[in-house]
Amino acid sequence: MADGIRGKQFEHFPQDIQKGILLHRFIDTYTDSHDVFRQSTRRLHEKYHHYSGVIIDIVYDHFLAKNWVNYSDEKLEDFINRFYNSLHENYAILTEKTQGLMPYMIERNWLLSYRTVEGIHQILTQMDRRSRNVSKMQFASEELKEFYTEFEQEFTLFFEDVQQQAKQKLLSL
Repeated sequence: MADGIRGKQFEHFPQDIQKGILLHRFIDTYTDSHDVFRQSTRRLHEKYHHYSGVIIDIVYDHFLAKNWVNYSDEKLEDFINRFYNSLHENYAILTEKTQGLMPYMIERNWLLSYRTVEGIHQILTQMDRRSRNVSKMQFASEELKEFYTEFEQEFTLFFEDVQQQAKQKLLSL
């Protein structure tokens, strides 16, 4: 939801939502300038150009879901169900775009699908359709398979760092 909220449009949301939006913005900015993330995007840049960052975001989401037990004591399925329940409970304060995507996201269980390469392929294909097939993201699962070990190692380095930075930022919000 935070991606669609521009400027100070977040100020009418409850305080905790505002903090989440600001944290999300911080993580996005930090990610885009991170050396390891940029290393991953360079591998795709020639073929996917400015879409390479979006693709790596999704690839990194795959490794987070796949390796969830390394980062949380809560089962991934339980976390996802809690998240979906939170969407339902807070439906009235969600943006229209999020409200529109929510049923599709839950029905297709997007978050759990990130755990598999096939699920990532489906997500990339859906995103490619939204770009009217300009991005060619549907083909990026081939690079995911080809450079799987490298991407996973890069994700691990990146994620350890971003966790620490996010904790510090959250304390300042």
